[in-house]
Amino acid sequence: MALEIQMEILLVVVLLIQLGGLAMVLLIDPYIRSECRKIMLVIVFLVFLLLVRDLIAHQLDLIGTMPFRRTLCAIFGYILRPVLIILYLYVVQPERRYTAAWILAGINAAVYLTAIFSGICFSIDADNVFHRGPLGYTTHIICIALLIYNLWMTIREYGGIRKKESVIPIAVTGLVMIAAISDSVVDYRDYPVTFGTVVVSTVNMFYYIWLHLQFVREHEADLKAQQRIQIMMTQIQPHFLYNTIATFRALCRKDPSKAAELAGKFAGYLRQNLDTLDAGGRIPFRRELAHTKLYTDIEMVRFDNIRVDYSIVDDDFTVPSLTVQPIVENAIRHGVRVRDKGIVTVTARRNRDVHEIVIQDNGTGFHPEMVNTANGKHIGIANVRERVEAMCGGTLWIDSQIGEGTKVVIRLPDIQ
Repeated sequence: MALEIQMEILLVVVLLIQLGGLAMVLLIDPYIRSECRKIMLVIVFLVFLLLVRDLIAHQLDLIGTMPFRRTLCAIFGYILRPVLIILYLYVVQPERRYTAAWILAGINAAVYLTAIFSGICFSIDADNVFHRGPLGYTTHIICIALLIYNLWMTIREYGGIRKKESVIPIAVTGLVMIAAISDSVVDYRDYPVTFGTVVVSTVNMFYYIWLHLQFVREHEADLKAQQRIQIMMTQIQPHFLYNTIATFRALCRKDPSKAAELAGKFAGYLRQNLDTLDAGGRIPFRRELAHTKLYTDIEMVRFDNIRVDYSIVDDDFTVPSLTVQPIVENAIRHGVRVRDKGIVTVTARRNRDVHEIVIQDNGTGFHPEMVNTANGKHIGIANVRERVEAMCGGTLWIDSQIGEGTKVVIRLPDIQ
């Protein structure tokens, strides 16, 4: 008997350590989103209450003279279990309301509250004997339904999980179902804690670890995306700077007056260019357009055979920094410079819920497949395409014909 008591105490201590350890980890884990952290902490607290409820119910069962108090403890446990599963739904997808699930939890609570005055759900007689009524399995049925829904929501939300990791939520669901069935057939007169409480306390840890893996993967994906954008930006910055300096040096030798004119434009370009690069993310299209005009003004000082026209009817939206300028630069450097009259046209318009930017030239043209090669000639367009897709969910489309010219179309969804 003494050994059994020691084992019972050890079990309770282990469960308390699990819950306390999980609470501390949740408080210091930087990967967990704040809303999920709050929900998980509430879950830990409710599981702790469920453990206390089991211990009190066990003592009342041993005393045998307080059937009404034992009834209240049983009602509390039956009401709490579906609530715990619903909270796990919020961990998976906190933005949803789960109205139907809460309605089921409310029905479950109403059913078991009838035990205070009726035996339709369960009753405990004067001899402290538990009797299950015709609605006595309501919690079991509702919990199993919520568990299945929780599993479906988890797999749908994290559809890209690895096969090995998918075993964790499936195993958790199976263990909780087994515990629910076991609780309905086992007499707990000799046990201080139910199977359900033991399993929930334990799988709570597993479920947290699985969610942590997902959060870490999302965080790593965000970091990789940011690093990729930074790499692209560092590729673009020297290219702009060196090209402008080379243009300025050439004009200093050929035409000092034009060099003086260029100096003012160059100073403004550098200032705005550095501000744009520091921004890194999305900037107002008007700012990108002003930056592009400074660049084209510099190029037109050097090359009197090129002209850049602008047709702007929509400018109230944002774009990734250095979106238009690299494409215009590409059109000038690799397209219209060789023409007797090279023309680049920049158009911005709104097409329903899409902002459309068109850069068109009458240059030499190229094979669009060259954008995806690593020869460096059209790396600016490739970088713009990747940033437009990653940062805006937009598209970049190219139509180029050898000897006729190139048309680049950027479409950005209207994001408020």
